[in-house]
Amino acid sequence: MAHVVRDKKKLLNRIRRIQGQVNAIERSLQKNADCSYILHTVAACRGAIDGLMAEVIEGHIRFHVVDPDHHPASERARATQELIDVIKMYMK
Repeated sequence: MAHVVRDKKKLLNRIRRIQGQVNAIERSLQKNADCSYILHTVAACRGAIDGLMAEVIEGHIRFHVVDPDHHPASERARATQELIDVIKMYMK
């Protein structure tokens, strides 16, 4: 959990932006906004949540599994960095 505490301010800022997006979706629904606008906002919110998830997963891997920055030439470090890169690509 130390990696979450270390990045707490950055993660909380992400959450606040996501809350703003969710609030915008709610307001749009209340105002009977155009479907395409609502879908666009939902997609943006989903992307923001995916980005948050990727960031927390990366921190978890680096802190609890293997930090690829330590002994970066090792096979395990390379594999860990590849996993992080795949997760980031998948979550986009």
